[in-house]
Amino acid sequence: MKKNRIGLYFGTFNPVHIGHLAIANYLVEFGDIDQVWMVVTPHNPHKKKQNLLDDYQRLHMVHLATEEYEKITASNVEFGLPQPNYTVHTLAHLTEKYPDKEFVLIMGEDNLKSLHKWKNYEVILEDYSIIVYPRIGDGQIPDRFKNHQKITKIDAPIMEISSTMIRNGIKEGKDLRYYMHHDVFNYVDEMHFYRK
Repeated sequence: MKKNRIGLYFGTFNPVHIGHLAIANYLVEFGDIDQVWMVVTPHNPHKKKQNLLDDYQRLHMVHLATEEYEKITASNVEFGLPQPNYTVHTLAHLTEKYPDKEFVLIMGEDNLKSLHKWKNYEVILEDYSIIVYPRIGDGQIPDRFKNHQKITKIDAPIMEISSTMIRNGIKEGKDLRYYMHHDVFNYVDEMHFYRK
């Protein structure tokens, strides 16, 4: 029996925006994936923690953005794992917990360029497939990842929207309602997030 293919889309989602949702939507509708789990990362080892909203507020925003669409769901799996979170540990945990599912890693091209710096990246590549969506940015993809049998590049739309741009825009008093799902925008506005 074919296992359900679950795409794991990791991020701090601070806040989740239409770029994230468009990529996830593209993957479940045009890619070989049954569902995307948007894994809210409590603390990315490469980001300063003080810039993050509370973990559960970010998770709530992903729930708000995805609750009407059964193919994309919010996941808090990393909340109960040791911090800082490393993808290799999360993948092992999920594989053990859900033996009936096949997990696939989703990442932007910018992350592929630095994959060789990830903890135990060789183990990830040995045991899991990676789907890479395009991002505009500097730097080269290391030769070892070009034409790798476990890495598939997809022709998803390039979404050059960043959570940083949204946070800065809100701080400057800009109306960025069209950059977020309407329920997320209303929640951010109501809670006065990112204004300071």
